Amino acid sequence: MDELSARPQRIRRRRFLDYSFGAALAALAGTVLYPVINYLIPPKTKEITHQAVVAGKAGELPSNSGKIFAFEGRPAIVLRTPDGEVRAFTAVCTHLACNVQYRPDLQHIWCACHDGHYDLHGQVLSGPPPRPLVEYKVTLKGEDIIVSRT
Repeated sequence: MDELSARPQRIRRRRFLDYSFGAALAALAGTVLYPVINYLIPPKTKEITHQAVVAGKAGELPSNSGKIFAFEGRPAIVLRTPDGEVRAFTAVCTHLACNVQYRPDLQHIWCACHDGHYDLHGQVLSGPPPRPLVEYKVTLKGEDIIVSRT
């Protein structure tokens, strides 16, 4: 037996560089492809099947104010008019899907994105929105404000 065959096998430099380069390429591909695949295949979400939700407590909604809440996975707005009536609408503007809000100083619903104005019945007063807001049914049960589809 000669001395050369008695030595343990060592990885040659060229093979080590090949493995290192391959591992670096695999890491780069994973870093680039993982977000792309996550974007192309959206995550599974639960289908929201609530027919009615509690939007809040009646005592927490003073006259001439509004509150945003989630209804069927989308923003909705419940408001108490200056007359004390409680109404609920979708909070998504019909123009470009921005969120609307209640403006107590103007006493109507306002979209800040493109200055769209809706009255207290969800009808368009001015601005670019092409359609009125979708109105929901409001039921007061005790202290709870319950909102459902009409």
